[in-house]
This record gives sequence, C-alpha cells and structure tokens, in this order.
Amino acid sequence: MIVAEVVAHQLLKRFGAVTAVNAIDLSIGDGEFVFLLGPSGCGKTTTLRMIAGLEMPTSGKITIGGRNVTFLRARYRNVGMVFQDYGLYRHMTVFGNIAYPLKVRRMSRAEIRRRVGEVAATLRIADILDQRPDDLAGGQLQRVAIARMLVRDADVFLMDEPMSHLDAQLRGHMRAELRHLQKQLGVTTVFVTHDQLEAMTMADRIIVMRSGNLHQYGTPQEVFERPDDQFVATFVGEPQMNILSCTIEEDGGEPAACGPGFRAPLDRAWLGQCQRAARNHPLRLGIRPEHVSLRETPDDEHTIPAELIAFEATGTENLFIVKCGEAEITACMPRHASARFARSEGSRYFLRFDPAWLYLFDGESGWTLAHAVGSRSASVREPRA
Repeated sequence: MIVAEVVAHQLLKRFGAVTAVNAIDLSIGDGEFVFLLGPSGCGKTTTLRMIAGLEMPTSGKITIGGRNVTFLRARYRNVGMVFQDYGLYRHMTVFGNIAYPLKVRRMSRAEIRRRVGEVAATLRIADILDQRPDDLAGGQLQRVAIARMLVRDADVFLMDEPMSHLDAQLRGHMRAELRHLQKQLGVTTVFVTHDQLEAMTMADRIIVMRSGNLHQYGTPQEVFERPDDQFVATFVGEPQMNILSCTIEEDGGEPAACGPGFRAPLDRAWLGQCQRAARNHPLRLGIRPEHVSLRETPDDEHTIPAELIAFEATGTENLFIVKCGEAEITACMPRHASARFARSEGSRYFLRFDPAWLYLFDGESGWTLAHAVGSRSASVREPRA
C-alpha cells in the first residue's frame, strides 16, 4: 500500500523581488483531504504548483511518501492534477482526454480501454466518451477533468479551484460528490480555493494563507471557532465577524470591553486567558453576527442602543446592519425570530452580545488573546500569547 504523506519544510518561492510563498511548513497525512484557503494572491496556487512540480521552489524541501521530490519535474512525482480551466484538449474526444496520461505511459490499448471505462462509470460519464469538450456543460467538463486525474492511479491528487466556473446549484452538488469520491478512494488530496464554504464543508483540515504566509492549519471547527488571529476570524465565516476597537475597563470591579457606543461585560475568568488585556491597552473585540441578538426594549444595563442602517433578507436568515455610536455591527437572526422587528432605515433597537461567544484580539499584531468560552474543547489549541 502506497503511503502518500506530503510534507513541506520552509518552502519559499520568490518571483524577482516578490515573495509569493514565505518559508511555510506543512504536513498532509496519508489519505487526508486538505484545503489551501485564502484570498487571491495569497500564495495558495503557487504552493500547489510547487507540490505538483510545475514550479520549482526558491528554497525549502518537499517530500511525498518520504521521497524527496523538491526539484523533480512533474512527470516523476506521480501526482494527478485538475486545473481551474480543466486543461482539456479540445480536438480530442472525452475518451482521448481521459486516456492521454495512459497513452504517454505506453499502456496497451486493452488496459487503456479498461481503465477509462472504469473511471467513466464511477463518474457517470460513460455516455459522453465520444463527444468533445466544446459540446459539454460545465459539470460534465469537470467530471472529465477529474476522470483524467483519477485514471493515473496517482499517489496524490491536486485540484486548483476546479469548481470556480460552476453555478451555485451545481457547485453544491459537486461538493458532496467530490467529498464522497475522495473518501471512497482514500487518496491524499490537496484542493485550492478562495471559497470558504467549499473548505468548511469538504476539508479534513484547512490551511489558511495570506500574503504568502500560513496563518493557521487546523480542522474546519478549529479555524472557525478557535481562530489564531483576526485575519482568520474575519476571513472564515459568513457573514463576517464583527470587529470592534475597544479597551478593557472596570466599573465596580466588573471588567467590560468599552468602545464608542457600546459596553460589553466580560467574564473575569474568560479574561484571564489574556495576559495583555491591560487597562487602556489597544484591543479589538470580536463577535460573530449570529451571536448578536436584537431587542425592542432594553432588558438591563448591558443592552446597547442601535439604529438600523441596512437590512438584508437571505432566505432563512435576516441581516440587520446597525450603528451603535461610531461602531457598525451586523446581527444575523433566523427569519421567524426576527419577523417582528421593523426594517426601515432609522429603526431603533437594542443589541445584546452573547458573552459566551466573545473574542479578544491584540490591536497591533491581530493575534487572538482570548477565545470564546463557547468554543472550548480539549481537542483544540490554546490561543497564542
């Protein structure tokens, strides 16, 4: 049985004066489905291309199954790849496209026919083998590109945003299908995307990147509930986490995060996670929109007056974008629970933050100083100091 763990050590790639990937370390276990997630230009595709052998690193080391492949060309790495534009040959039939990697290896016609038939049946494209790419729809093109990757019996599968050209409904279907196929085959797979929904629903682990740097590497639950820094907290999650500049103050011995237009009481034990939350130190408070609730009247002194500046109905949920002093806050509530609230601009409400889901970030470095109490688990990392 082939063990195809992928390990990169201090992987660096420069294009002239531009550092595309900045000395990152990563280890992808045998059979894992790992996603490289980040905004455009963060270095995720360059990292994938270095694993594939399509780009040579400036420095660092890459091993696949314990074999040093750092400077080997792609043909010697036994990896299969699906490109963003599928990379199919328009003059060839579907059969010819899928069979091409096997023909290059000079396999017999009978073996080629057998392998293409098997993978075509798996992906339900046996009925289009005689057609050409120009005659196919987006979902069919994707299946053909994946079939060409699968037919090689590669040690590692690499996918560069293969669903970016599909419509939303088809993407949803293909997410489930690819996840099932990857687990069925058990092949180590690295998938590049800027779509957090793809990463959160399909990945075993997620590598979050920005500006060539690796910001966090963990399970979907870890990066969502236990973000290492403010960038990860705001990039992962839709709608985006609310970030509010604040300082820690005490009134009658009770600590609170205070900023222009809001005051949020803090649990002293929770605040004990943070060694740098000194009085008047620049900090940022984080809370996801789903943990901000609306009230028509103030429950107590901890509710925050707010004024509606925008309303968005998303189907099952409603988004209320409100102004609290100088702070702009988004609250996300189920449609049925928020139906009674006025939705015209200027409507007045009162907000309440769920104290179990507050985060605290360093105002200068952006590092997480205190994670939400609700996210505590023995299986996740402690915040960086």
